[in-house]
Amino acid sequence: MVGFLQKIGRWLAPPPAKSADGRDQWPSRAAFLLAAMGGCAGQGNLIRYPSVVYNNYGLQWFIPYLAAVFFVAIPALVLEIAIGQAYRGGTVIAFNNINRRLKGVGLSSVLVSFVVCGYFVTNLSWIMHYFRSSFQSPLPWEGRINEFYNDDVIANPDPIMGSLTEGNAAVASYTSYPSIGLVVCEPLIQKDDHHDLSVGWSAFIWFLIWFSIFRGVGMTGRVVYFTMGVPIITTLIIVGRATSLENAGAGIRLVWATWRGDQLKSGTVWQTAVGQVFFSTGIGFGYFTSYASYNAKHSNAVMDAILICFSNVVFENVAAFAVFGIVGFLRLWPQDGVRLGAFVVGFLTLPEAVLHLPGANFWAVLLFLTLIVLGFSSAFVLIDAAATLIMDSGLKISRAVVVTGLTLLSFLLCLPYCTQFGYYLLDGVDRWVNNILLIFVVWAEVVSATSVYRWSDVVSQTGVPAFATYNVGYLGAQIIGVSVAHGLGNPGAGAGAGFGFYIVISLVAIFLSNAPDVNAPSFWNSNSYLARFWYLAFYSGNQLRRDLNVVVGVGKNWTIPSFLPVLLRYVSGPTLAIILSFAYPEFYKLRYDPLMITGFTLTHILLAATLLGFIIPRYYDIFIPPSRLGEGTEVTVVGQSKLDVPEIEAGHEDSIGDAGSVPSEEKTGRTWTKLWRTKS
Repeated sequence: MVGFLQKIGRWLAPPPAKSADGRDQWPSRAAFLLAAMGGCAGQGNLIRYPSVVYNNYGLQWFIPYLAAVFFVAIPALVLEIAIGQAYRGGTVIAFNNINRRLKGVGLSSVLVSFVVCGYFVTNLSWIMHYFRSSFQSPLPWEGRINEFYNDDVIANPDPIMGSLTEGNAAVASYTSYPSIGLVVCEPLIQKDDHHDLSVGWSAFIWFLIWFSIFRGVGMTGRVVYFTMGVPIITTLIIVGRATSLENAGAGIRLVWATWRGDQLKSGTVWQTAVGQVFFSTGIGFGYFTSYASYNAKHSNAVMDAILICFSNVVFENVAAFAVFGIVGFLRLWPQDGVRLGAFVVGFLTLPEAVLHLPGANFWAVLLFLTLIVLGFSSAFVLIDAAATLIMDSGLKISRAVVVTGLTLLSFLLCLPYCTQFGYYLLDGVDRWVNNILLIFVVWAEVVSATSVYRWSDVVSQTGVPAFATYNVGYLGAQIIGVSVAHGLGNPGAGAGAGFGFYIVISLVAIFLSNAPDVNAPSFWNSNSYLARFWYLAFYSGNQLRRDLNVVVGVGKNWTIPSFLPVLLRYVSGPTLAIILSFAYPEFYKLRYDPLMITGFTLTHILLAATLLGFIIPRYYDIFIPPSRLGEGTEVTVVGQSKLDVPEIEAGHEDSIGDAGSVPSEEKTGRTWTKLWRTKS
């Protein structure tokens, strides 16, 4: 009997397979893709994205939206997946391989995931309350949509709002919150016999998260077939029903048959599009790097990144048909000055819509089941990034113990969001973690990876003064540009000031530079000044691309294109700096709210982790096994890759499949030689 139960346990929670280097490995490429797509495809695809499109409706929306996909999301996603796969570790190990001072960048992304998961689960507990109530007839929110949400689910009394003095010069009064207790059993205002169980539902969800990841990618690789398969099917059913409603076509035409070209003149729509793509893709949370580290070493990382990104684009745009079909059905036409929020869509608009459908209970169950599974698929990948960080450190502790400890700690940290001020705390933390910390982390990723990778090579060709001067100009241009733009209220003036500063300082750096003694690529080698500029501006990113391609671009794999490092450093970096700059004026107008101050303060404490790692990197050595501390410090030769390209015997070039798995040496006769070069 015991043996039979053990077999059942191994089938339900199988141990992960091992790769050639001993690292846990996904059971299949599909499992990795589904897990990564699950991190992208969350509740935001069904409720946040439609609300953003509603506020910026019209076909013109897709110009900034698709530009953000191609110029921000895909380049950053390729970077995160490629470094995890090539360096065989989570974010801290991966960024340590780029430069030992970037360990803080890797740690910060894990901290983002850990903090976000805490309040994300509380949000899921509110949806669980709707799901449970969907089995009652009539639906308990019928005739009391707002009361059900505010009193029965959130159970937070209205705060006494604070204010600023005239001209926002000072705080006149601070917002106060009349109740602080845990929402455990009874709702705040008892209207009927409904009970809210925020704490209980949160505990239940944390148990599901623990079960999904405690055995590693072997178990997770099974769970994701459910967490992605079910939402795809149910979302398509909901879309089909919504688009068949009376007048649904009028709502859909708001997006697909309306053109408002004048909206493109506003910087707001561009900022919103970049922010939406940024948040929905999931870059900066660390789990792409962590999950990619469990791939076969020579998987097709570039193709995987593009598949993940475009699957997210397709899913959220298909899901939007459901909401806009309902918008047409309910005649909820956009009005100037009135914006639709994600919480309104998820907790008010969609629940109201199901009341008008025949078989309302069925549609309510289907809707909230979809939201639960979508949210759950995003939740466990967030905590898994932290588990990978600890397991990679080399501690002699089993994964089950690590995941159990993280789950219990996370449950305790989510309790403040289950209080009678929890909704407002969630808003305060979520706003600044997303608008400041997350954006700063990704800005640091794309800028540092393309600026300081193998910086000693650059210095050997140009000298330290030129290298330092150029990077002061590059970073200073972003600071000056956004400062002038906000100070004068003139984006054009800010762009001019930023570009002007960059050009002037770059010219100074070129004249300070030594003449390189190793040739630059053909065009840039036409004269000495162009060669100097190439080393200062492009060498680090281009060499990172070349070194990664030795691992992820072999055989028939797609290679990282030469323009991607340019996009990361000179498009993604400045774009993220601009978006980040909008957060601080926003906080200045909300500084009368103690919970906004709490979220703002927490964000900057976590942000300091990035800077501390750059200043004192040895503090973060505890997250790296002693045997791997030397990675990233190897002596290099300018223009040459750290790793020899694998020699493939004639007749075996086609043996590397689309999944990138490399057959064993016995089957192909290949010898993969790792050669760390030293200067002569």
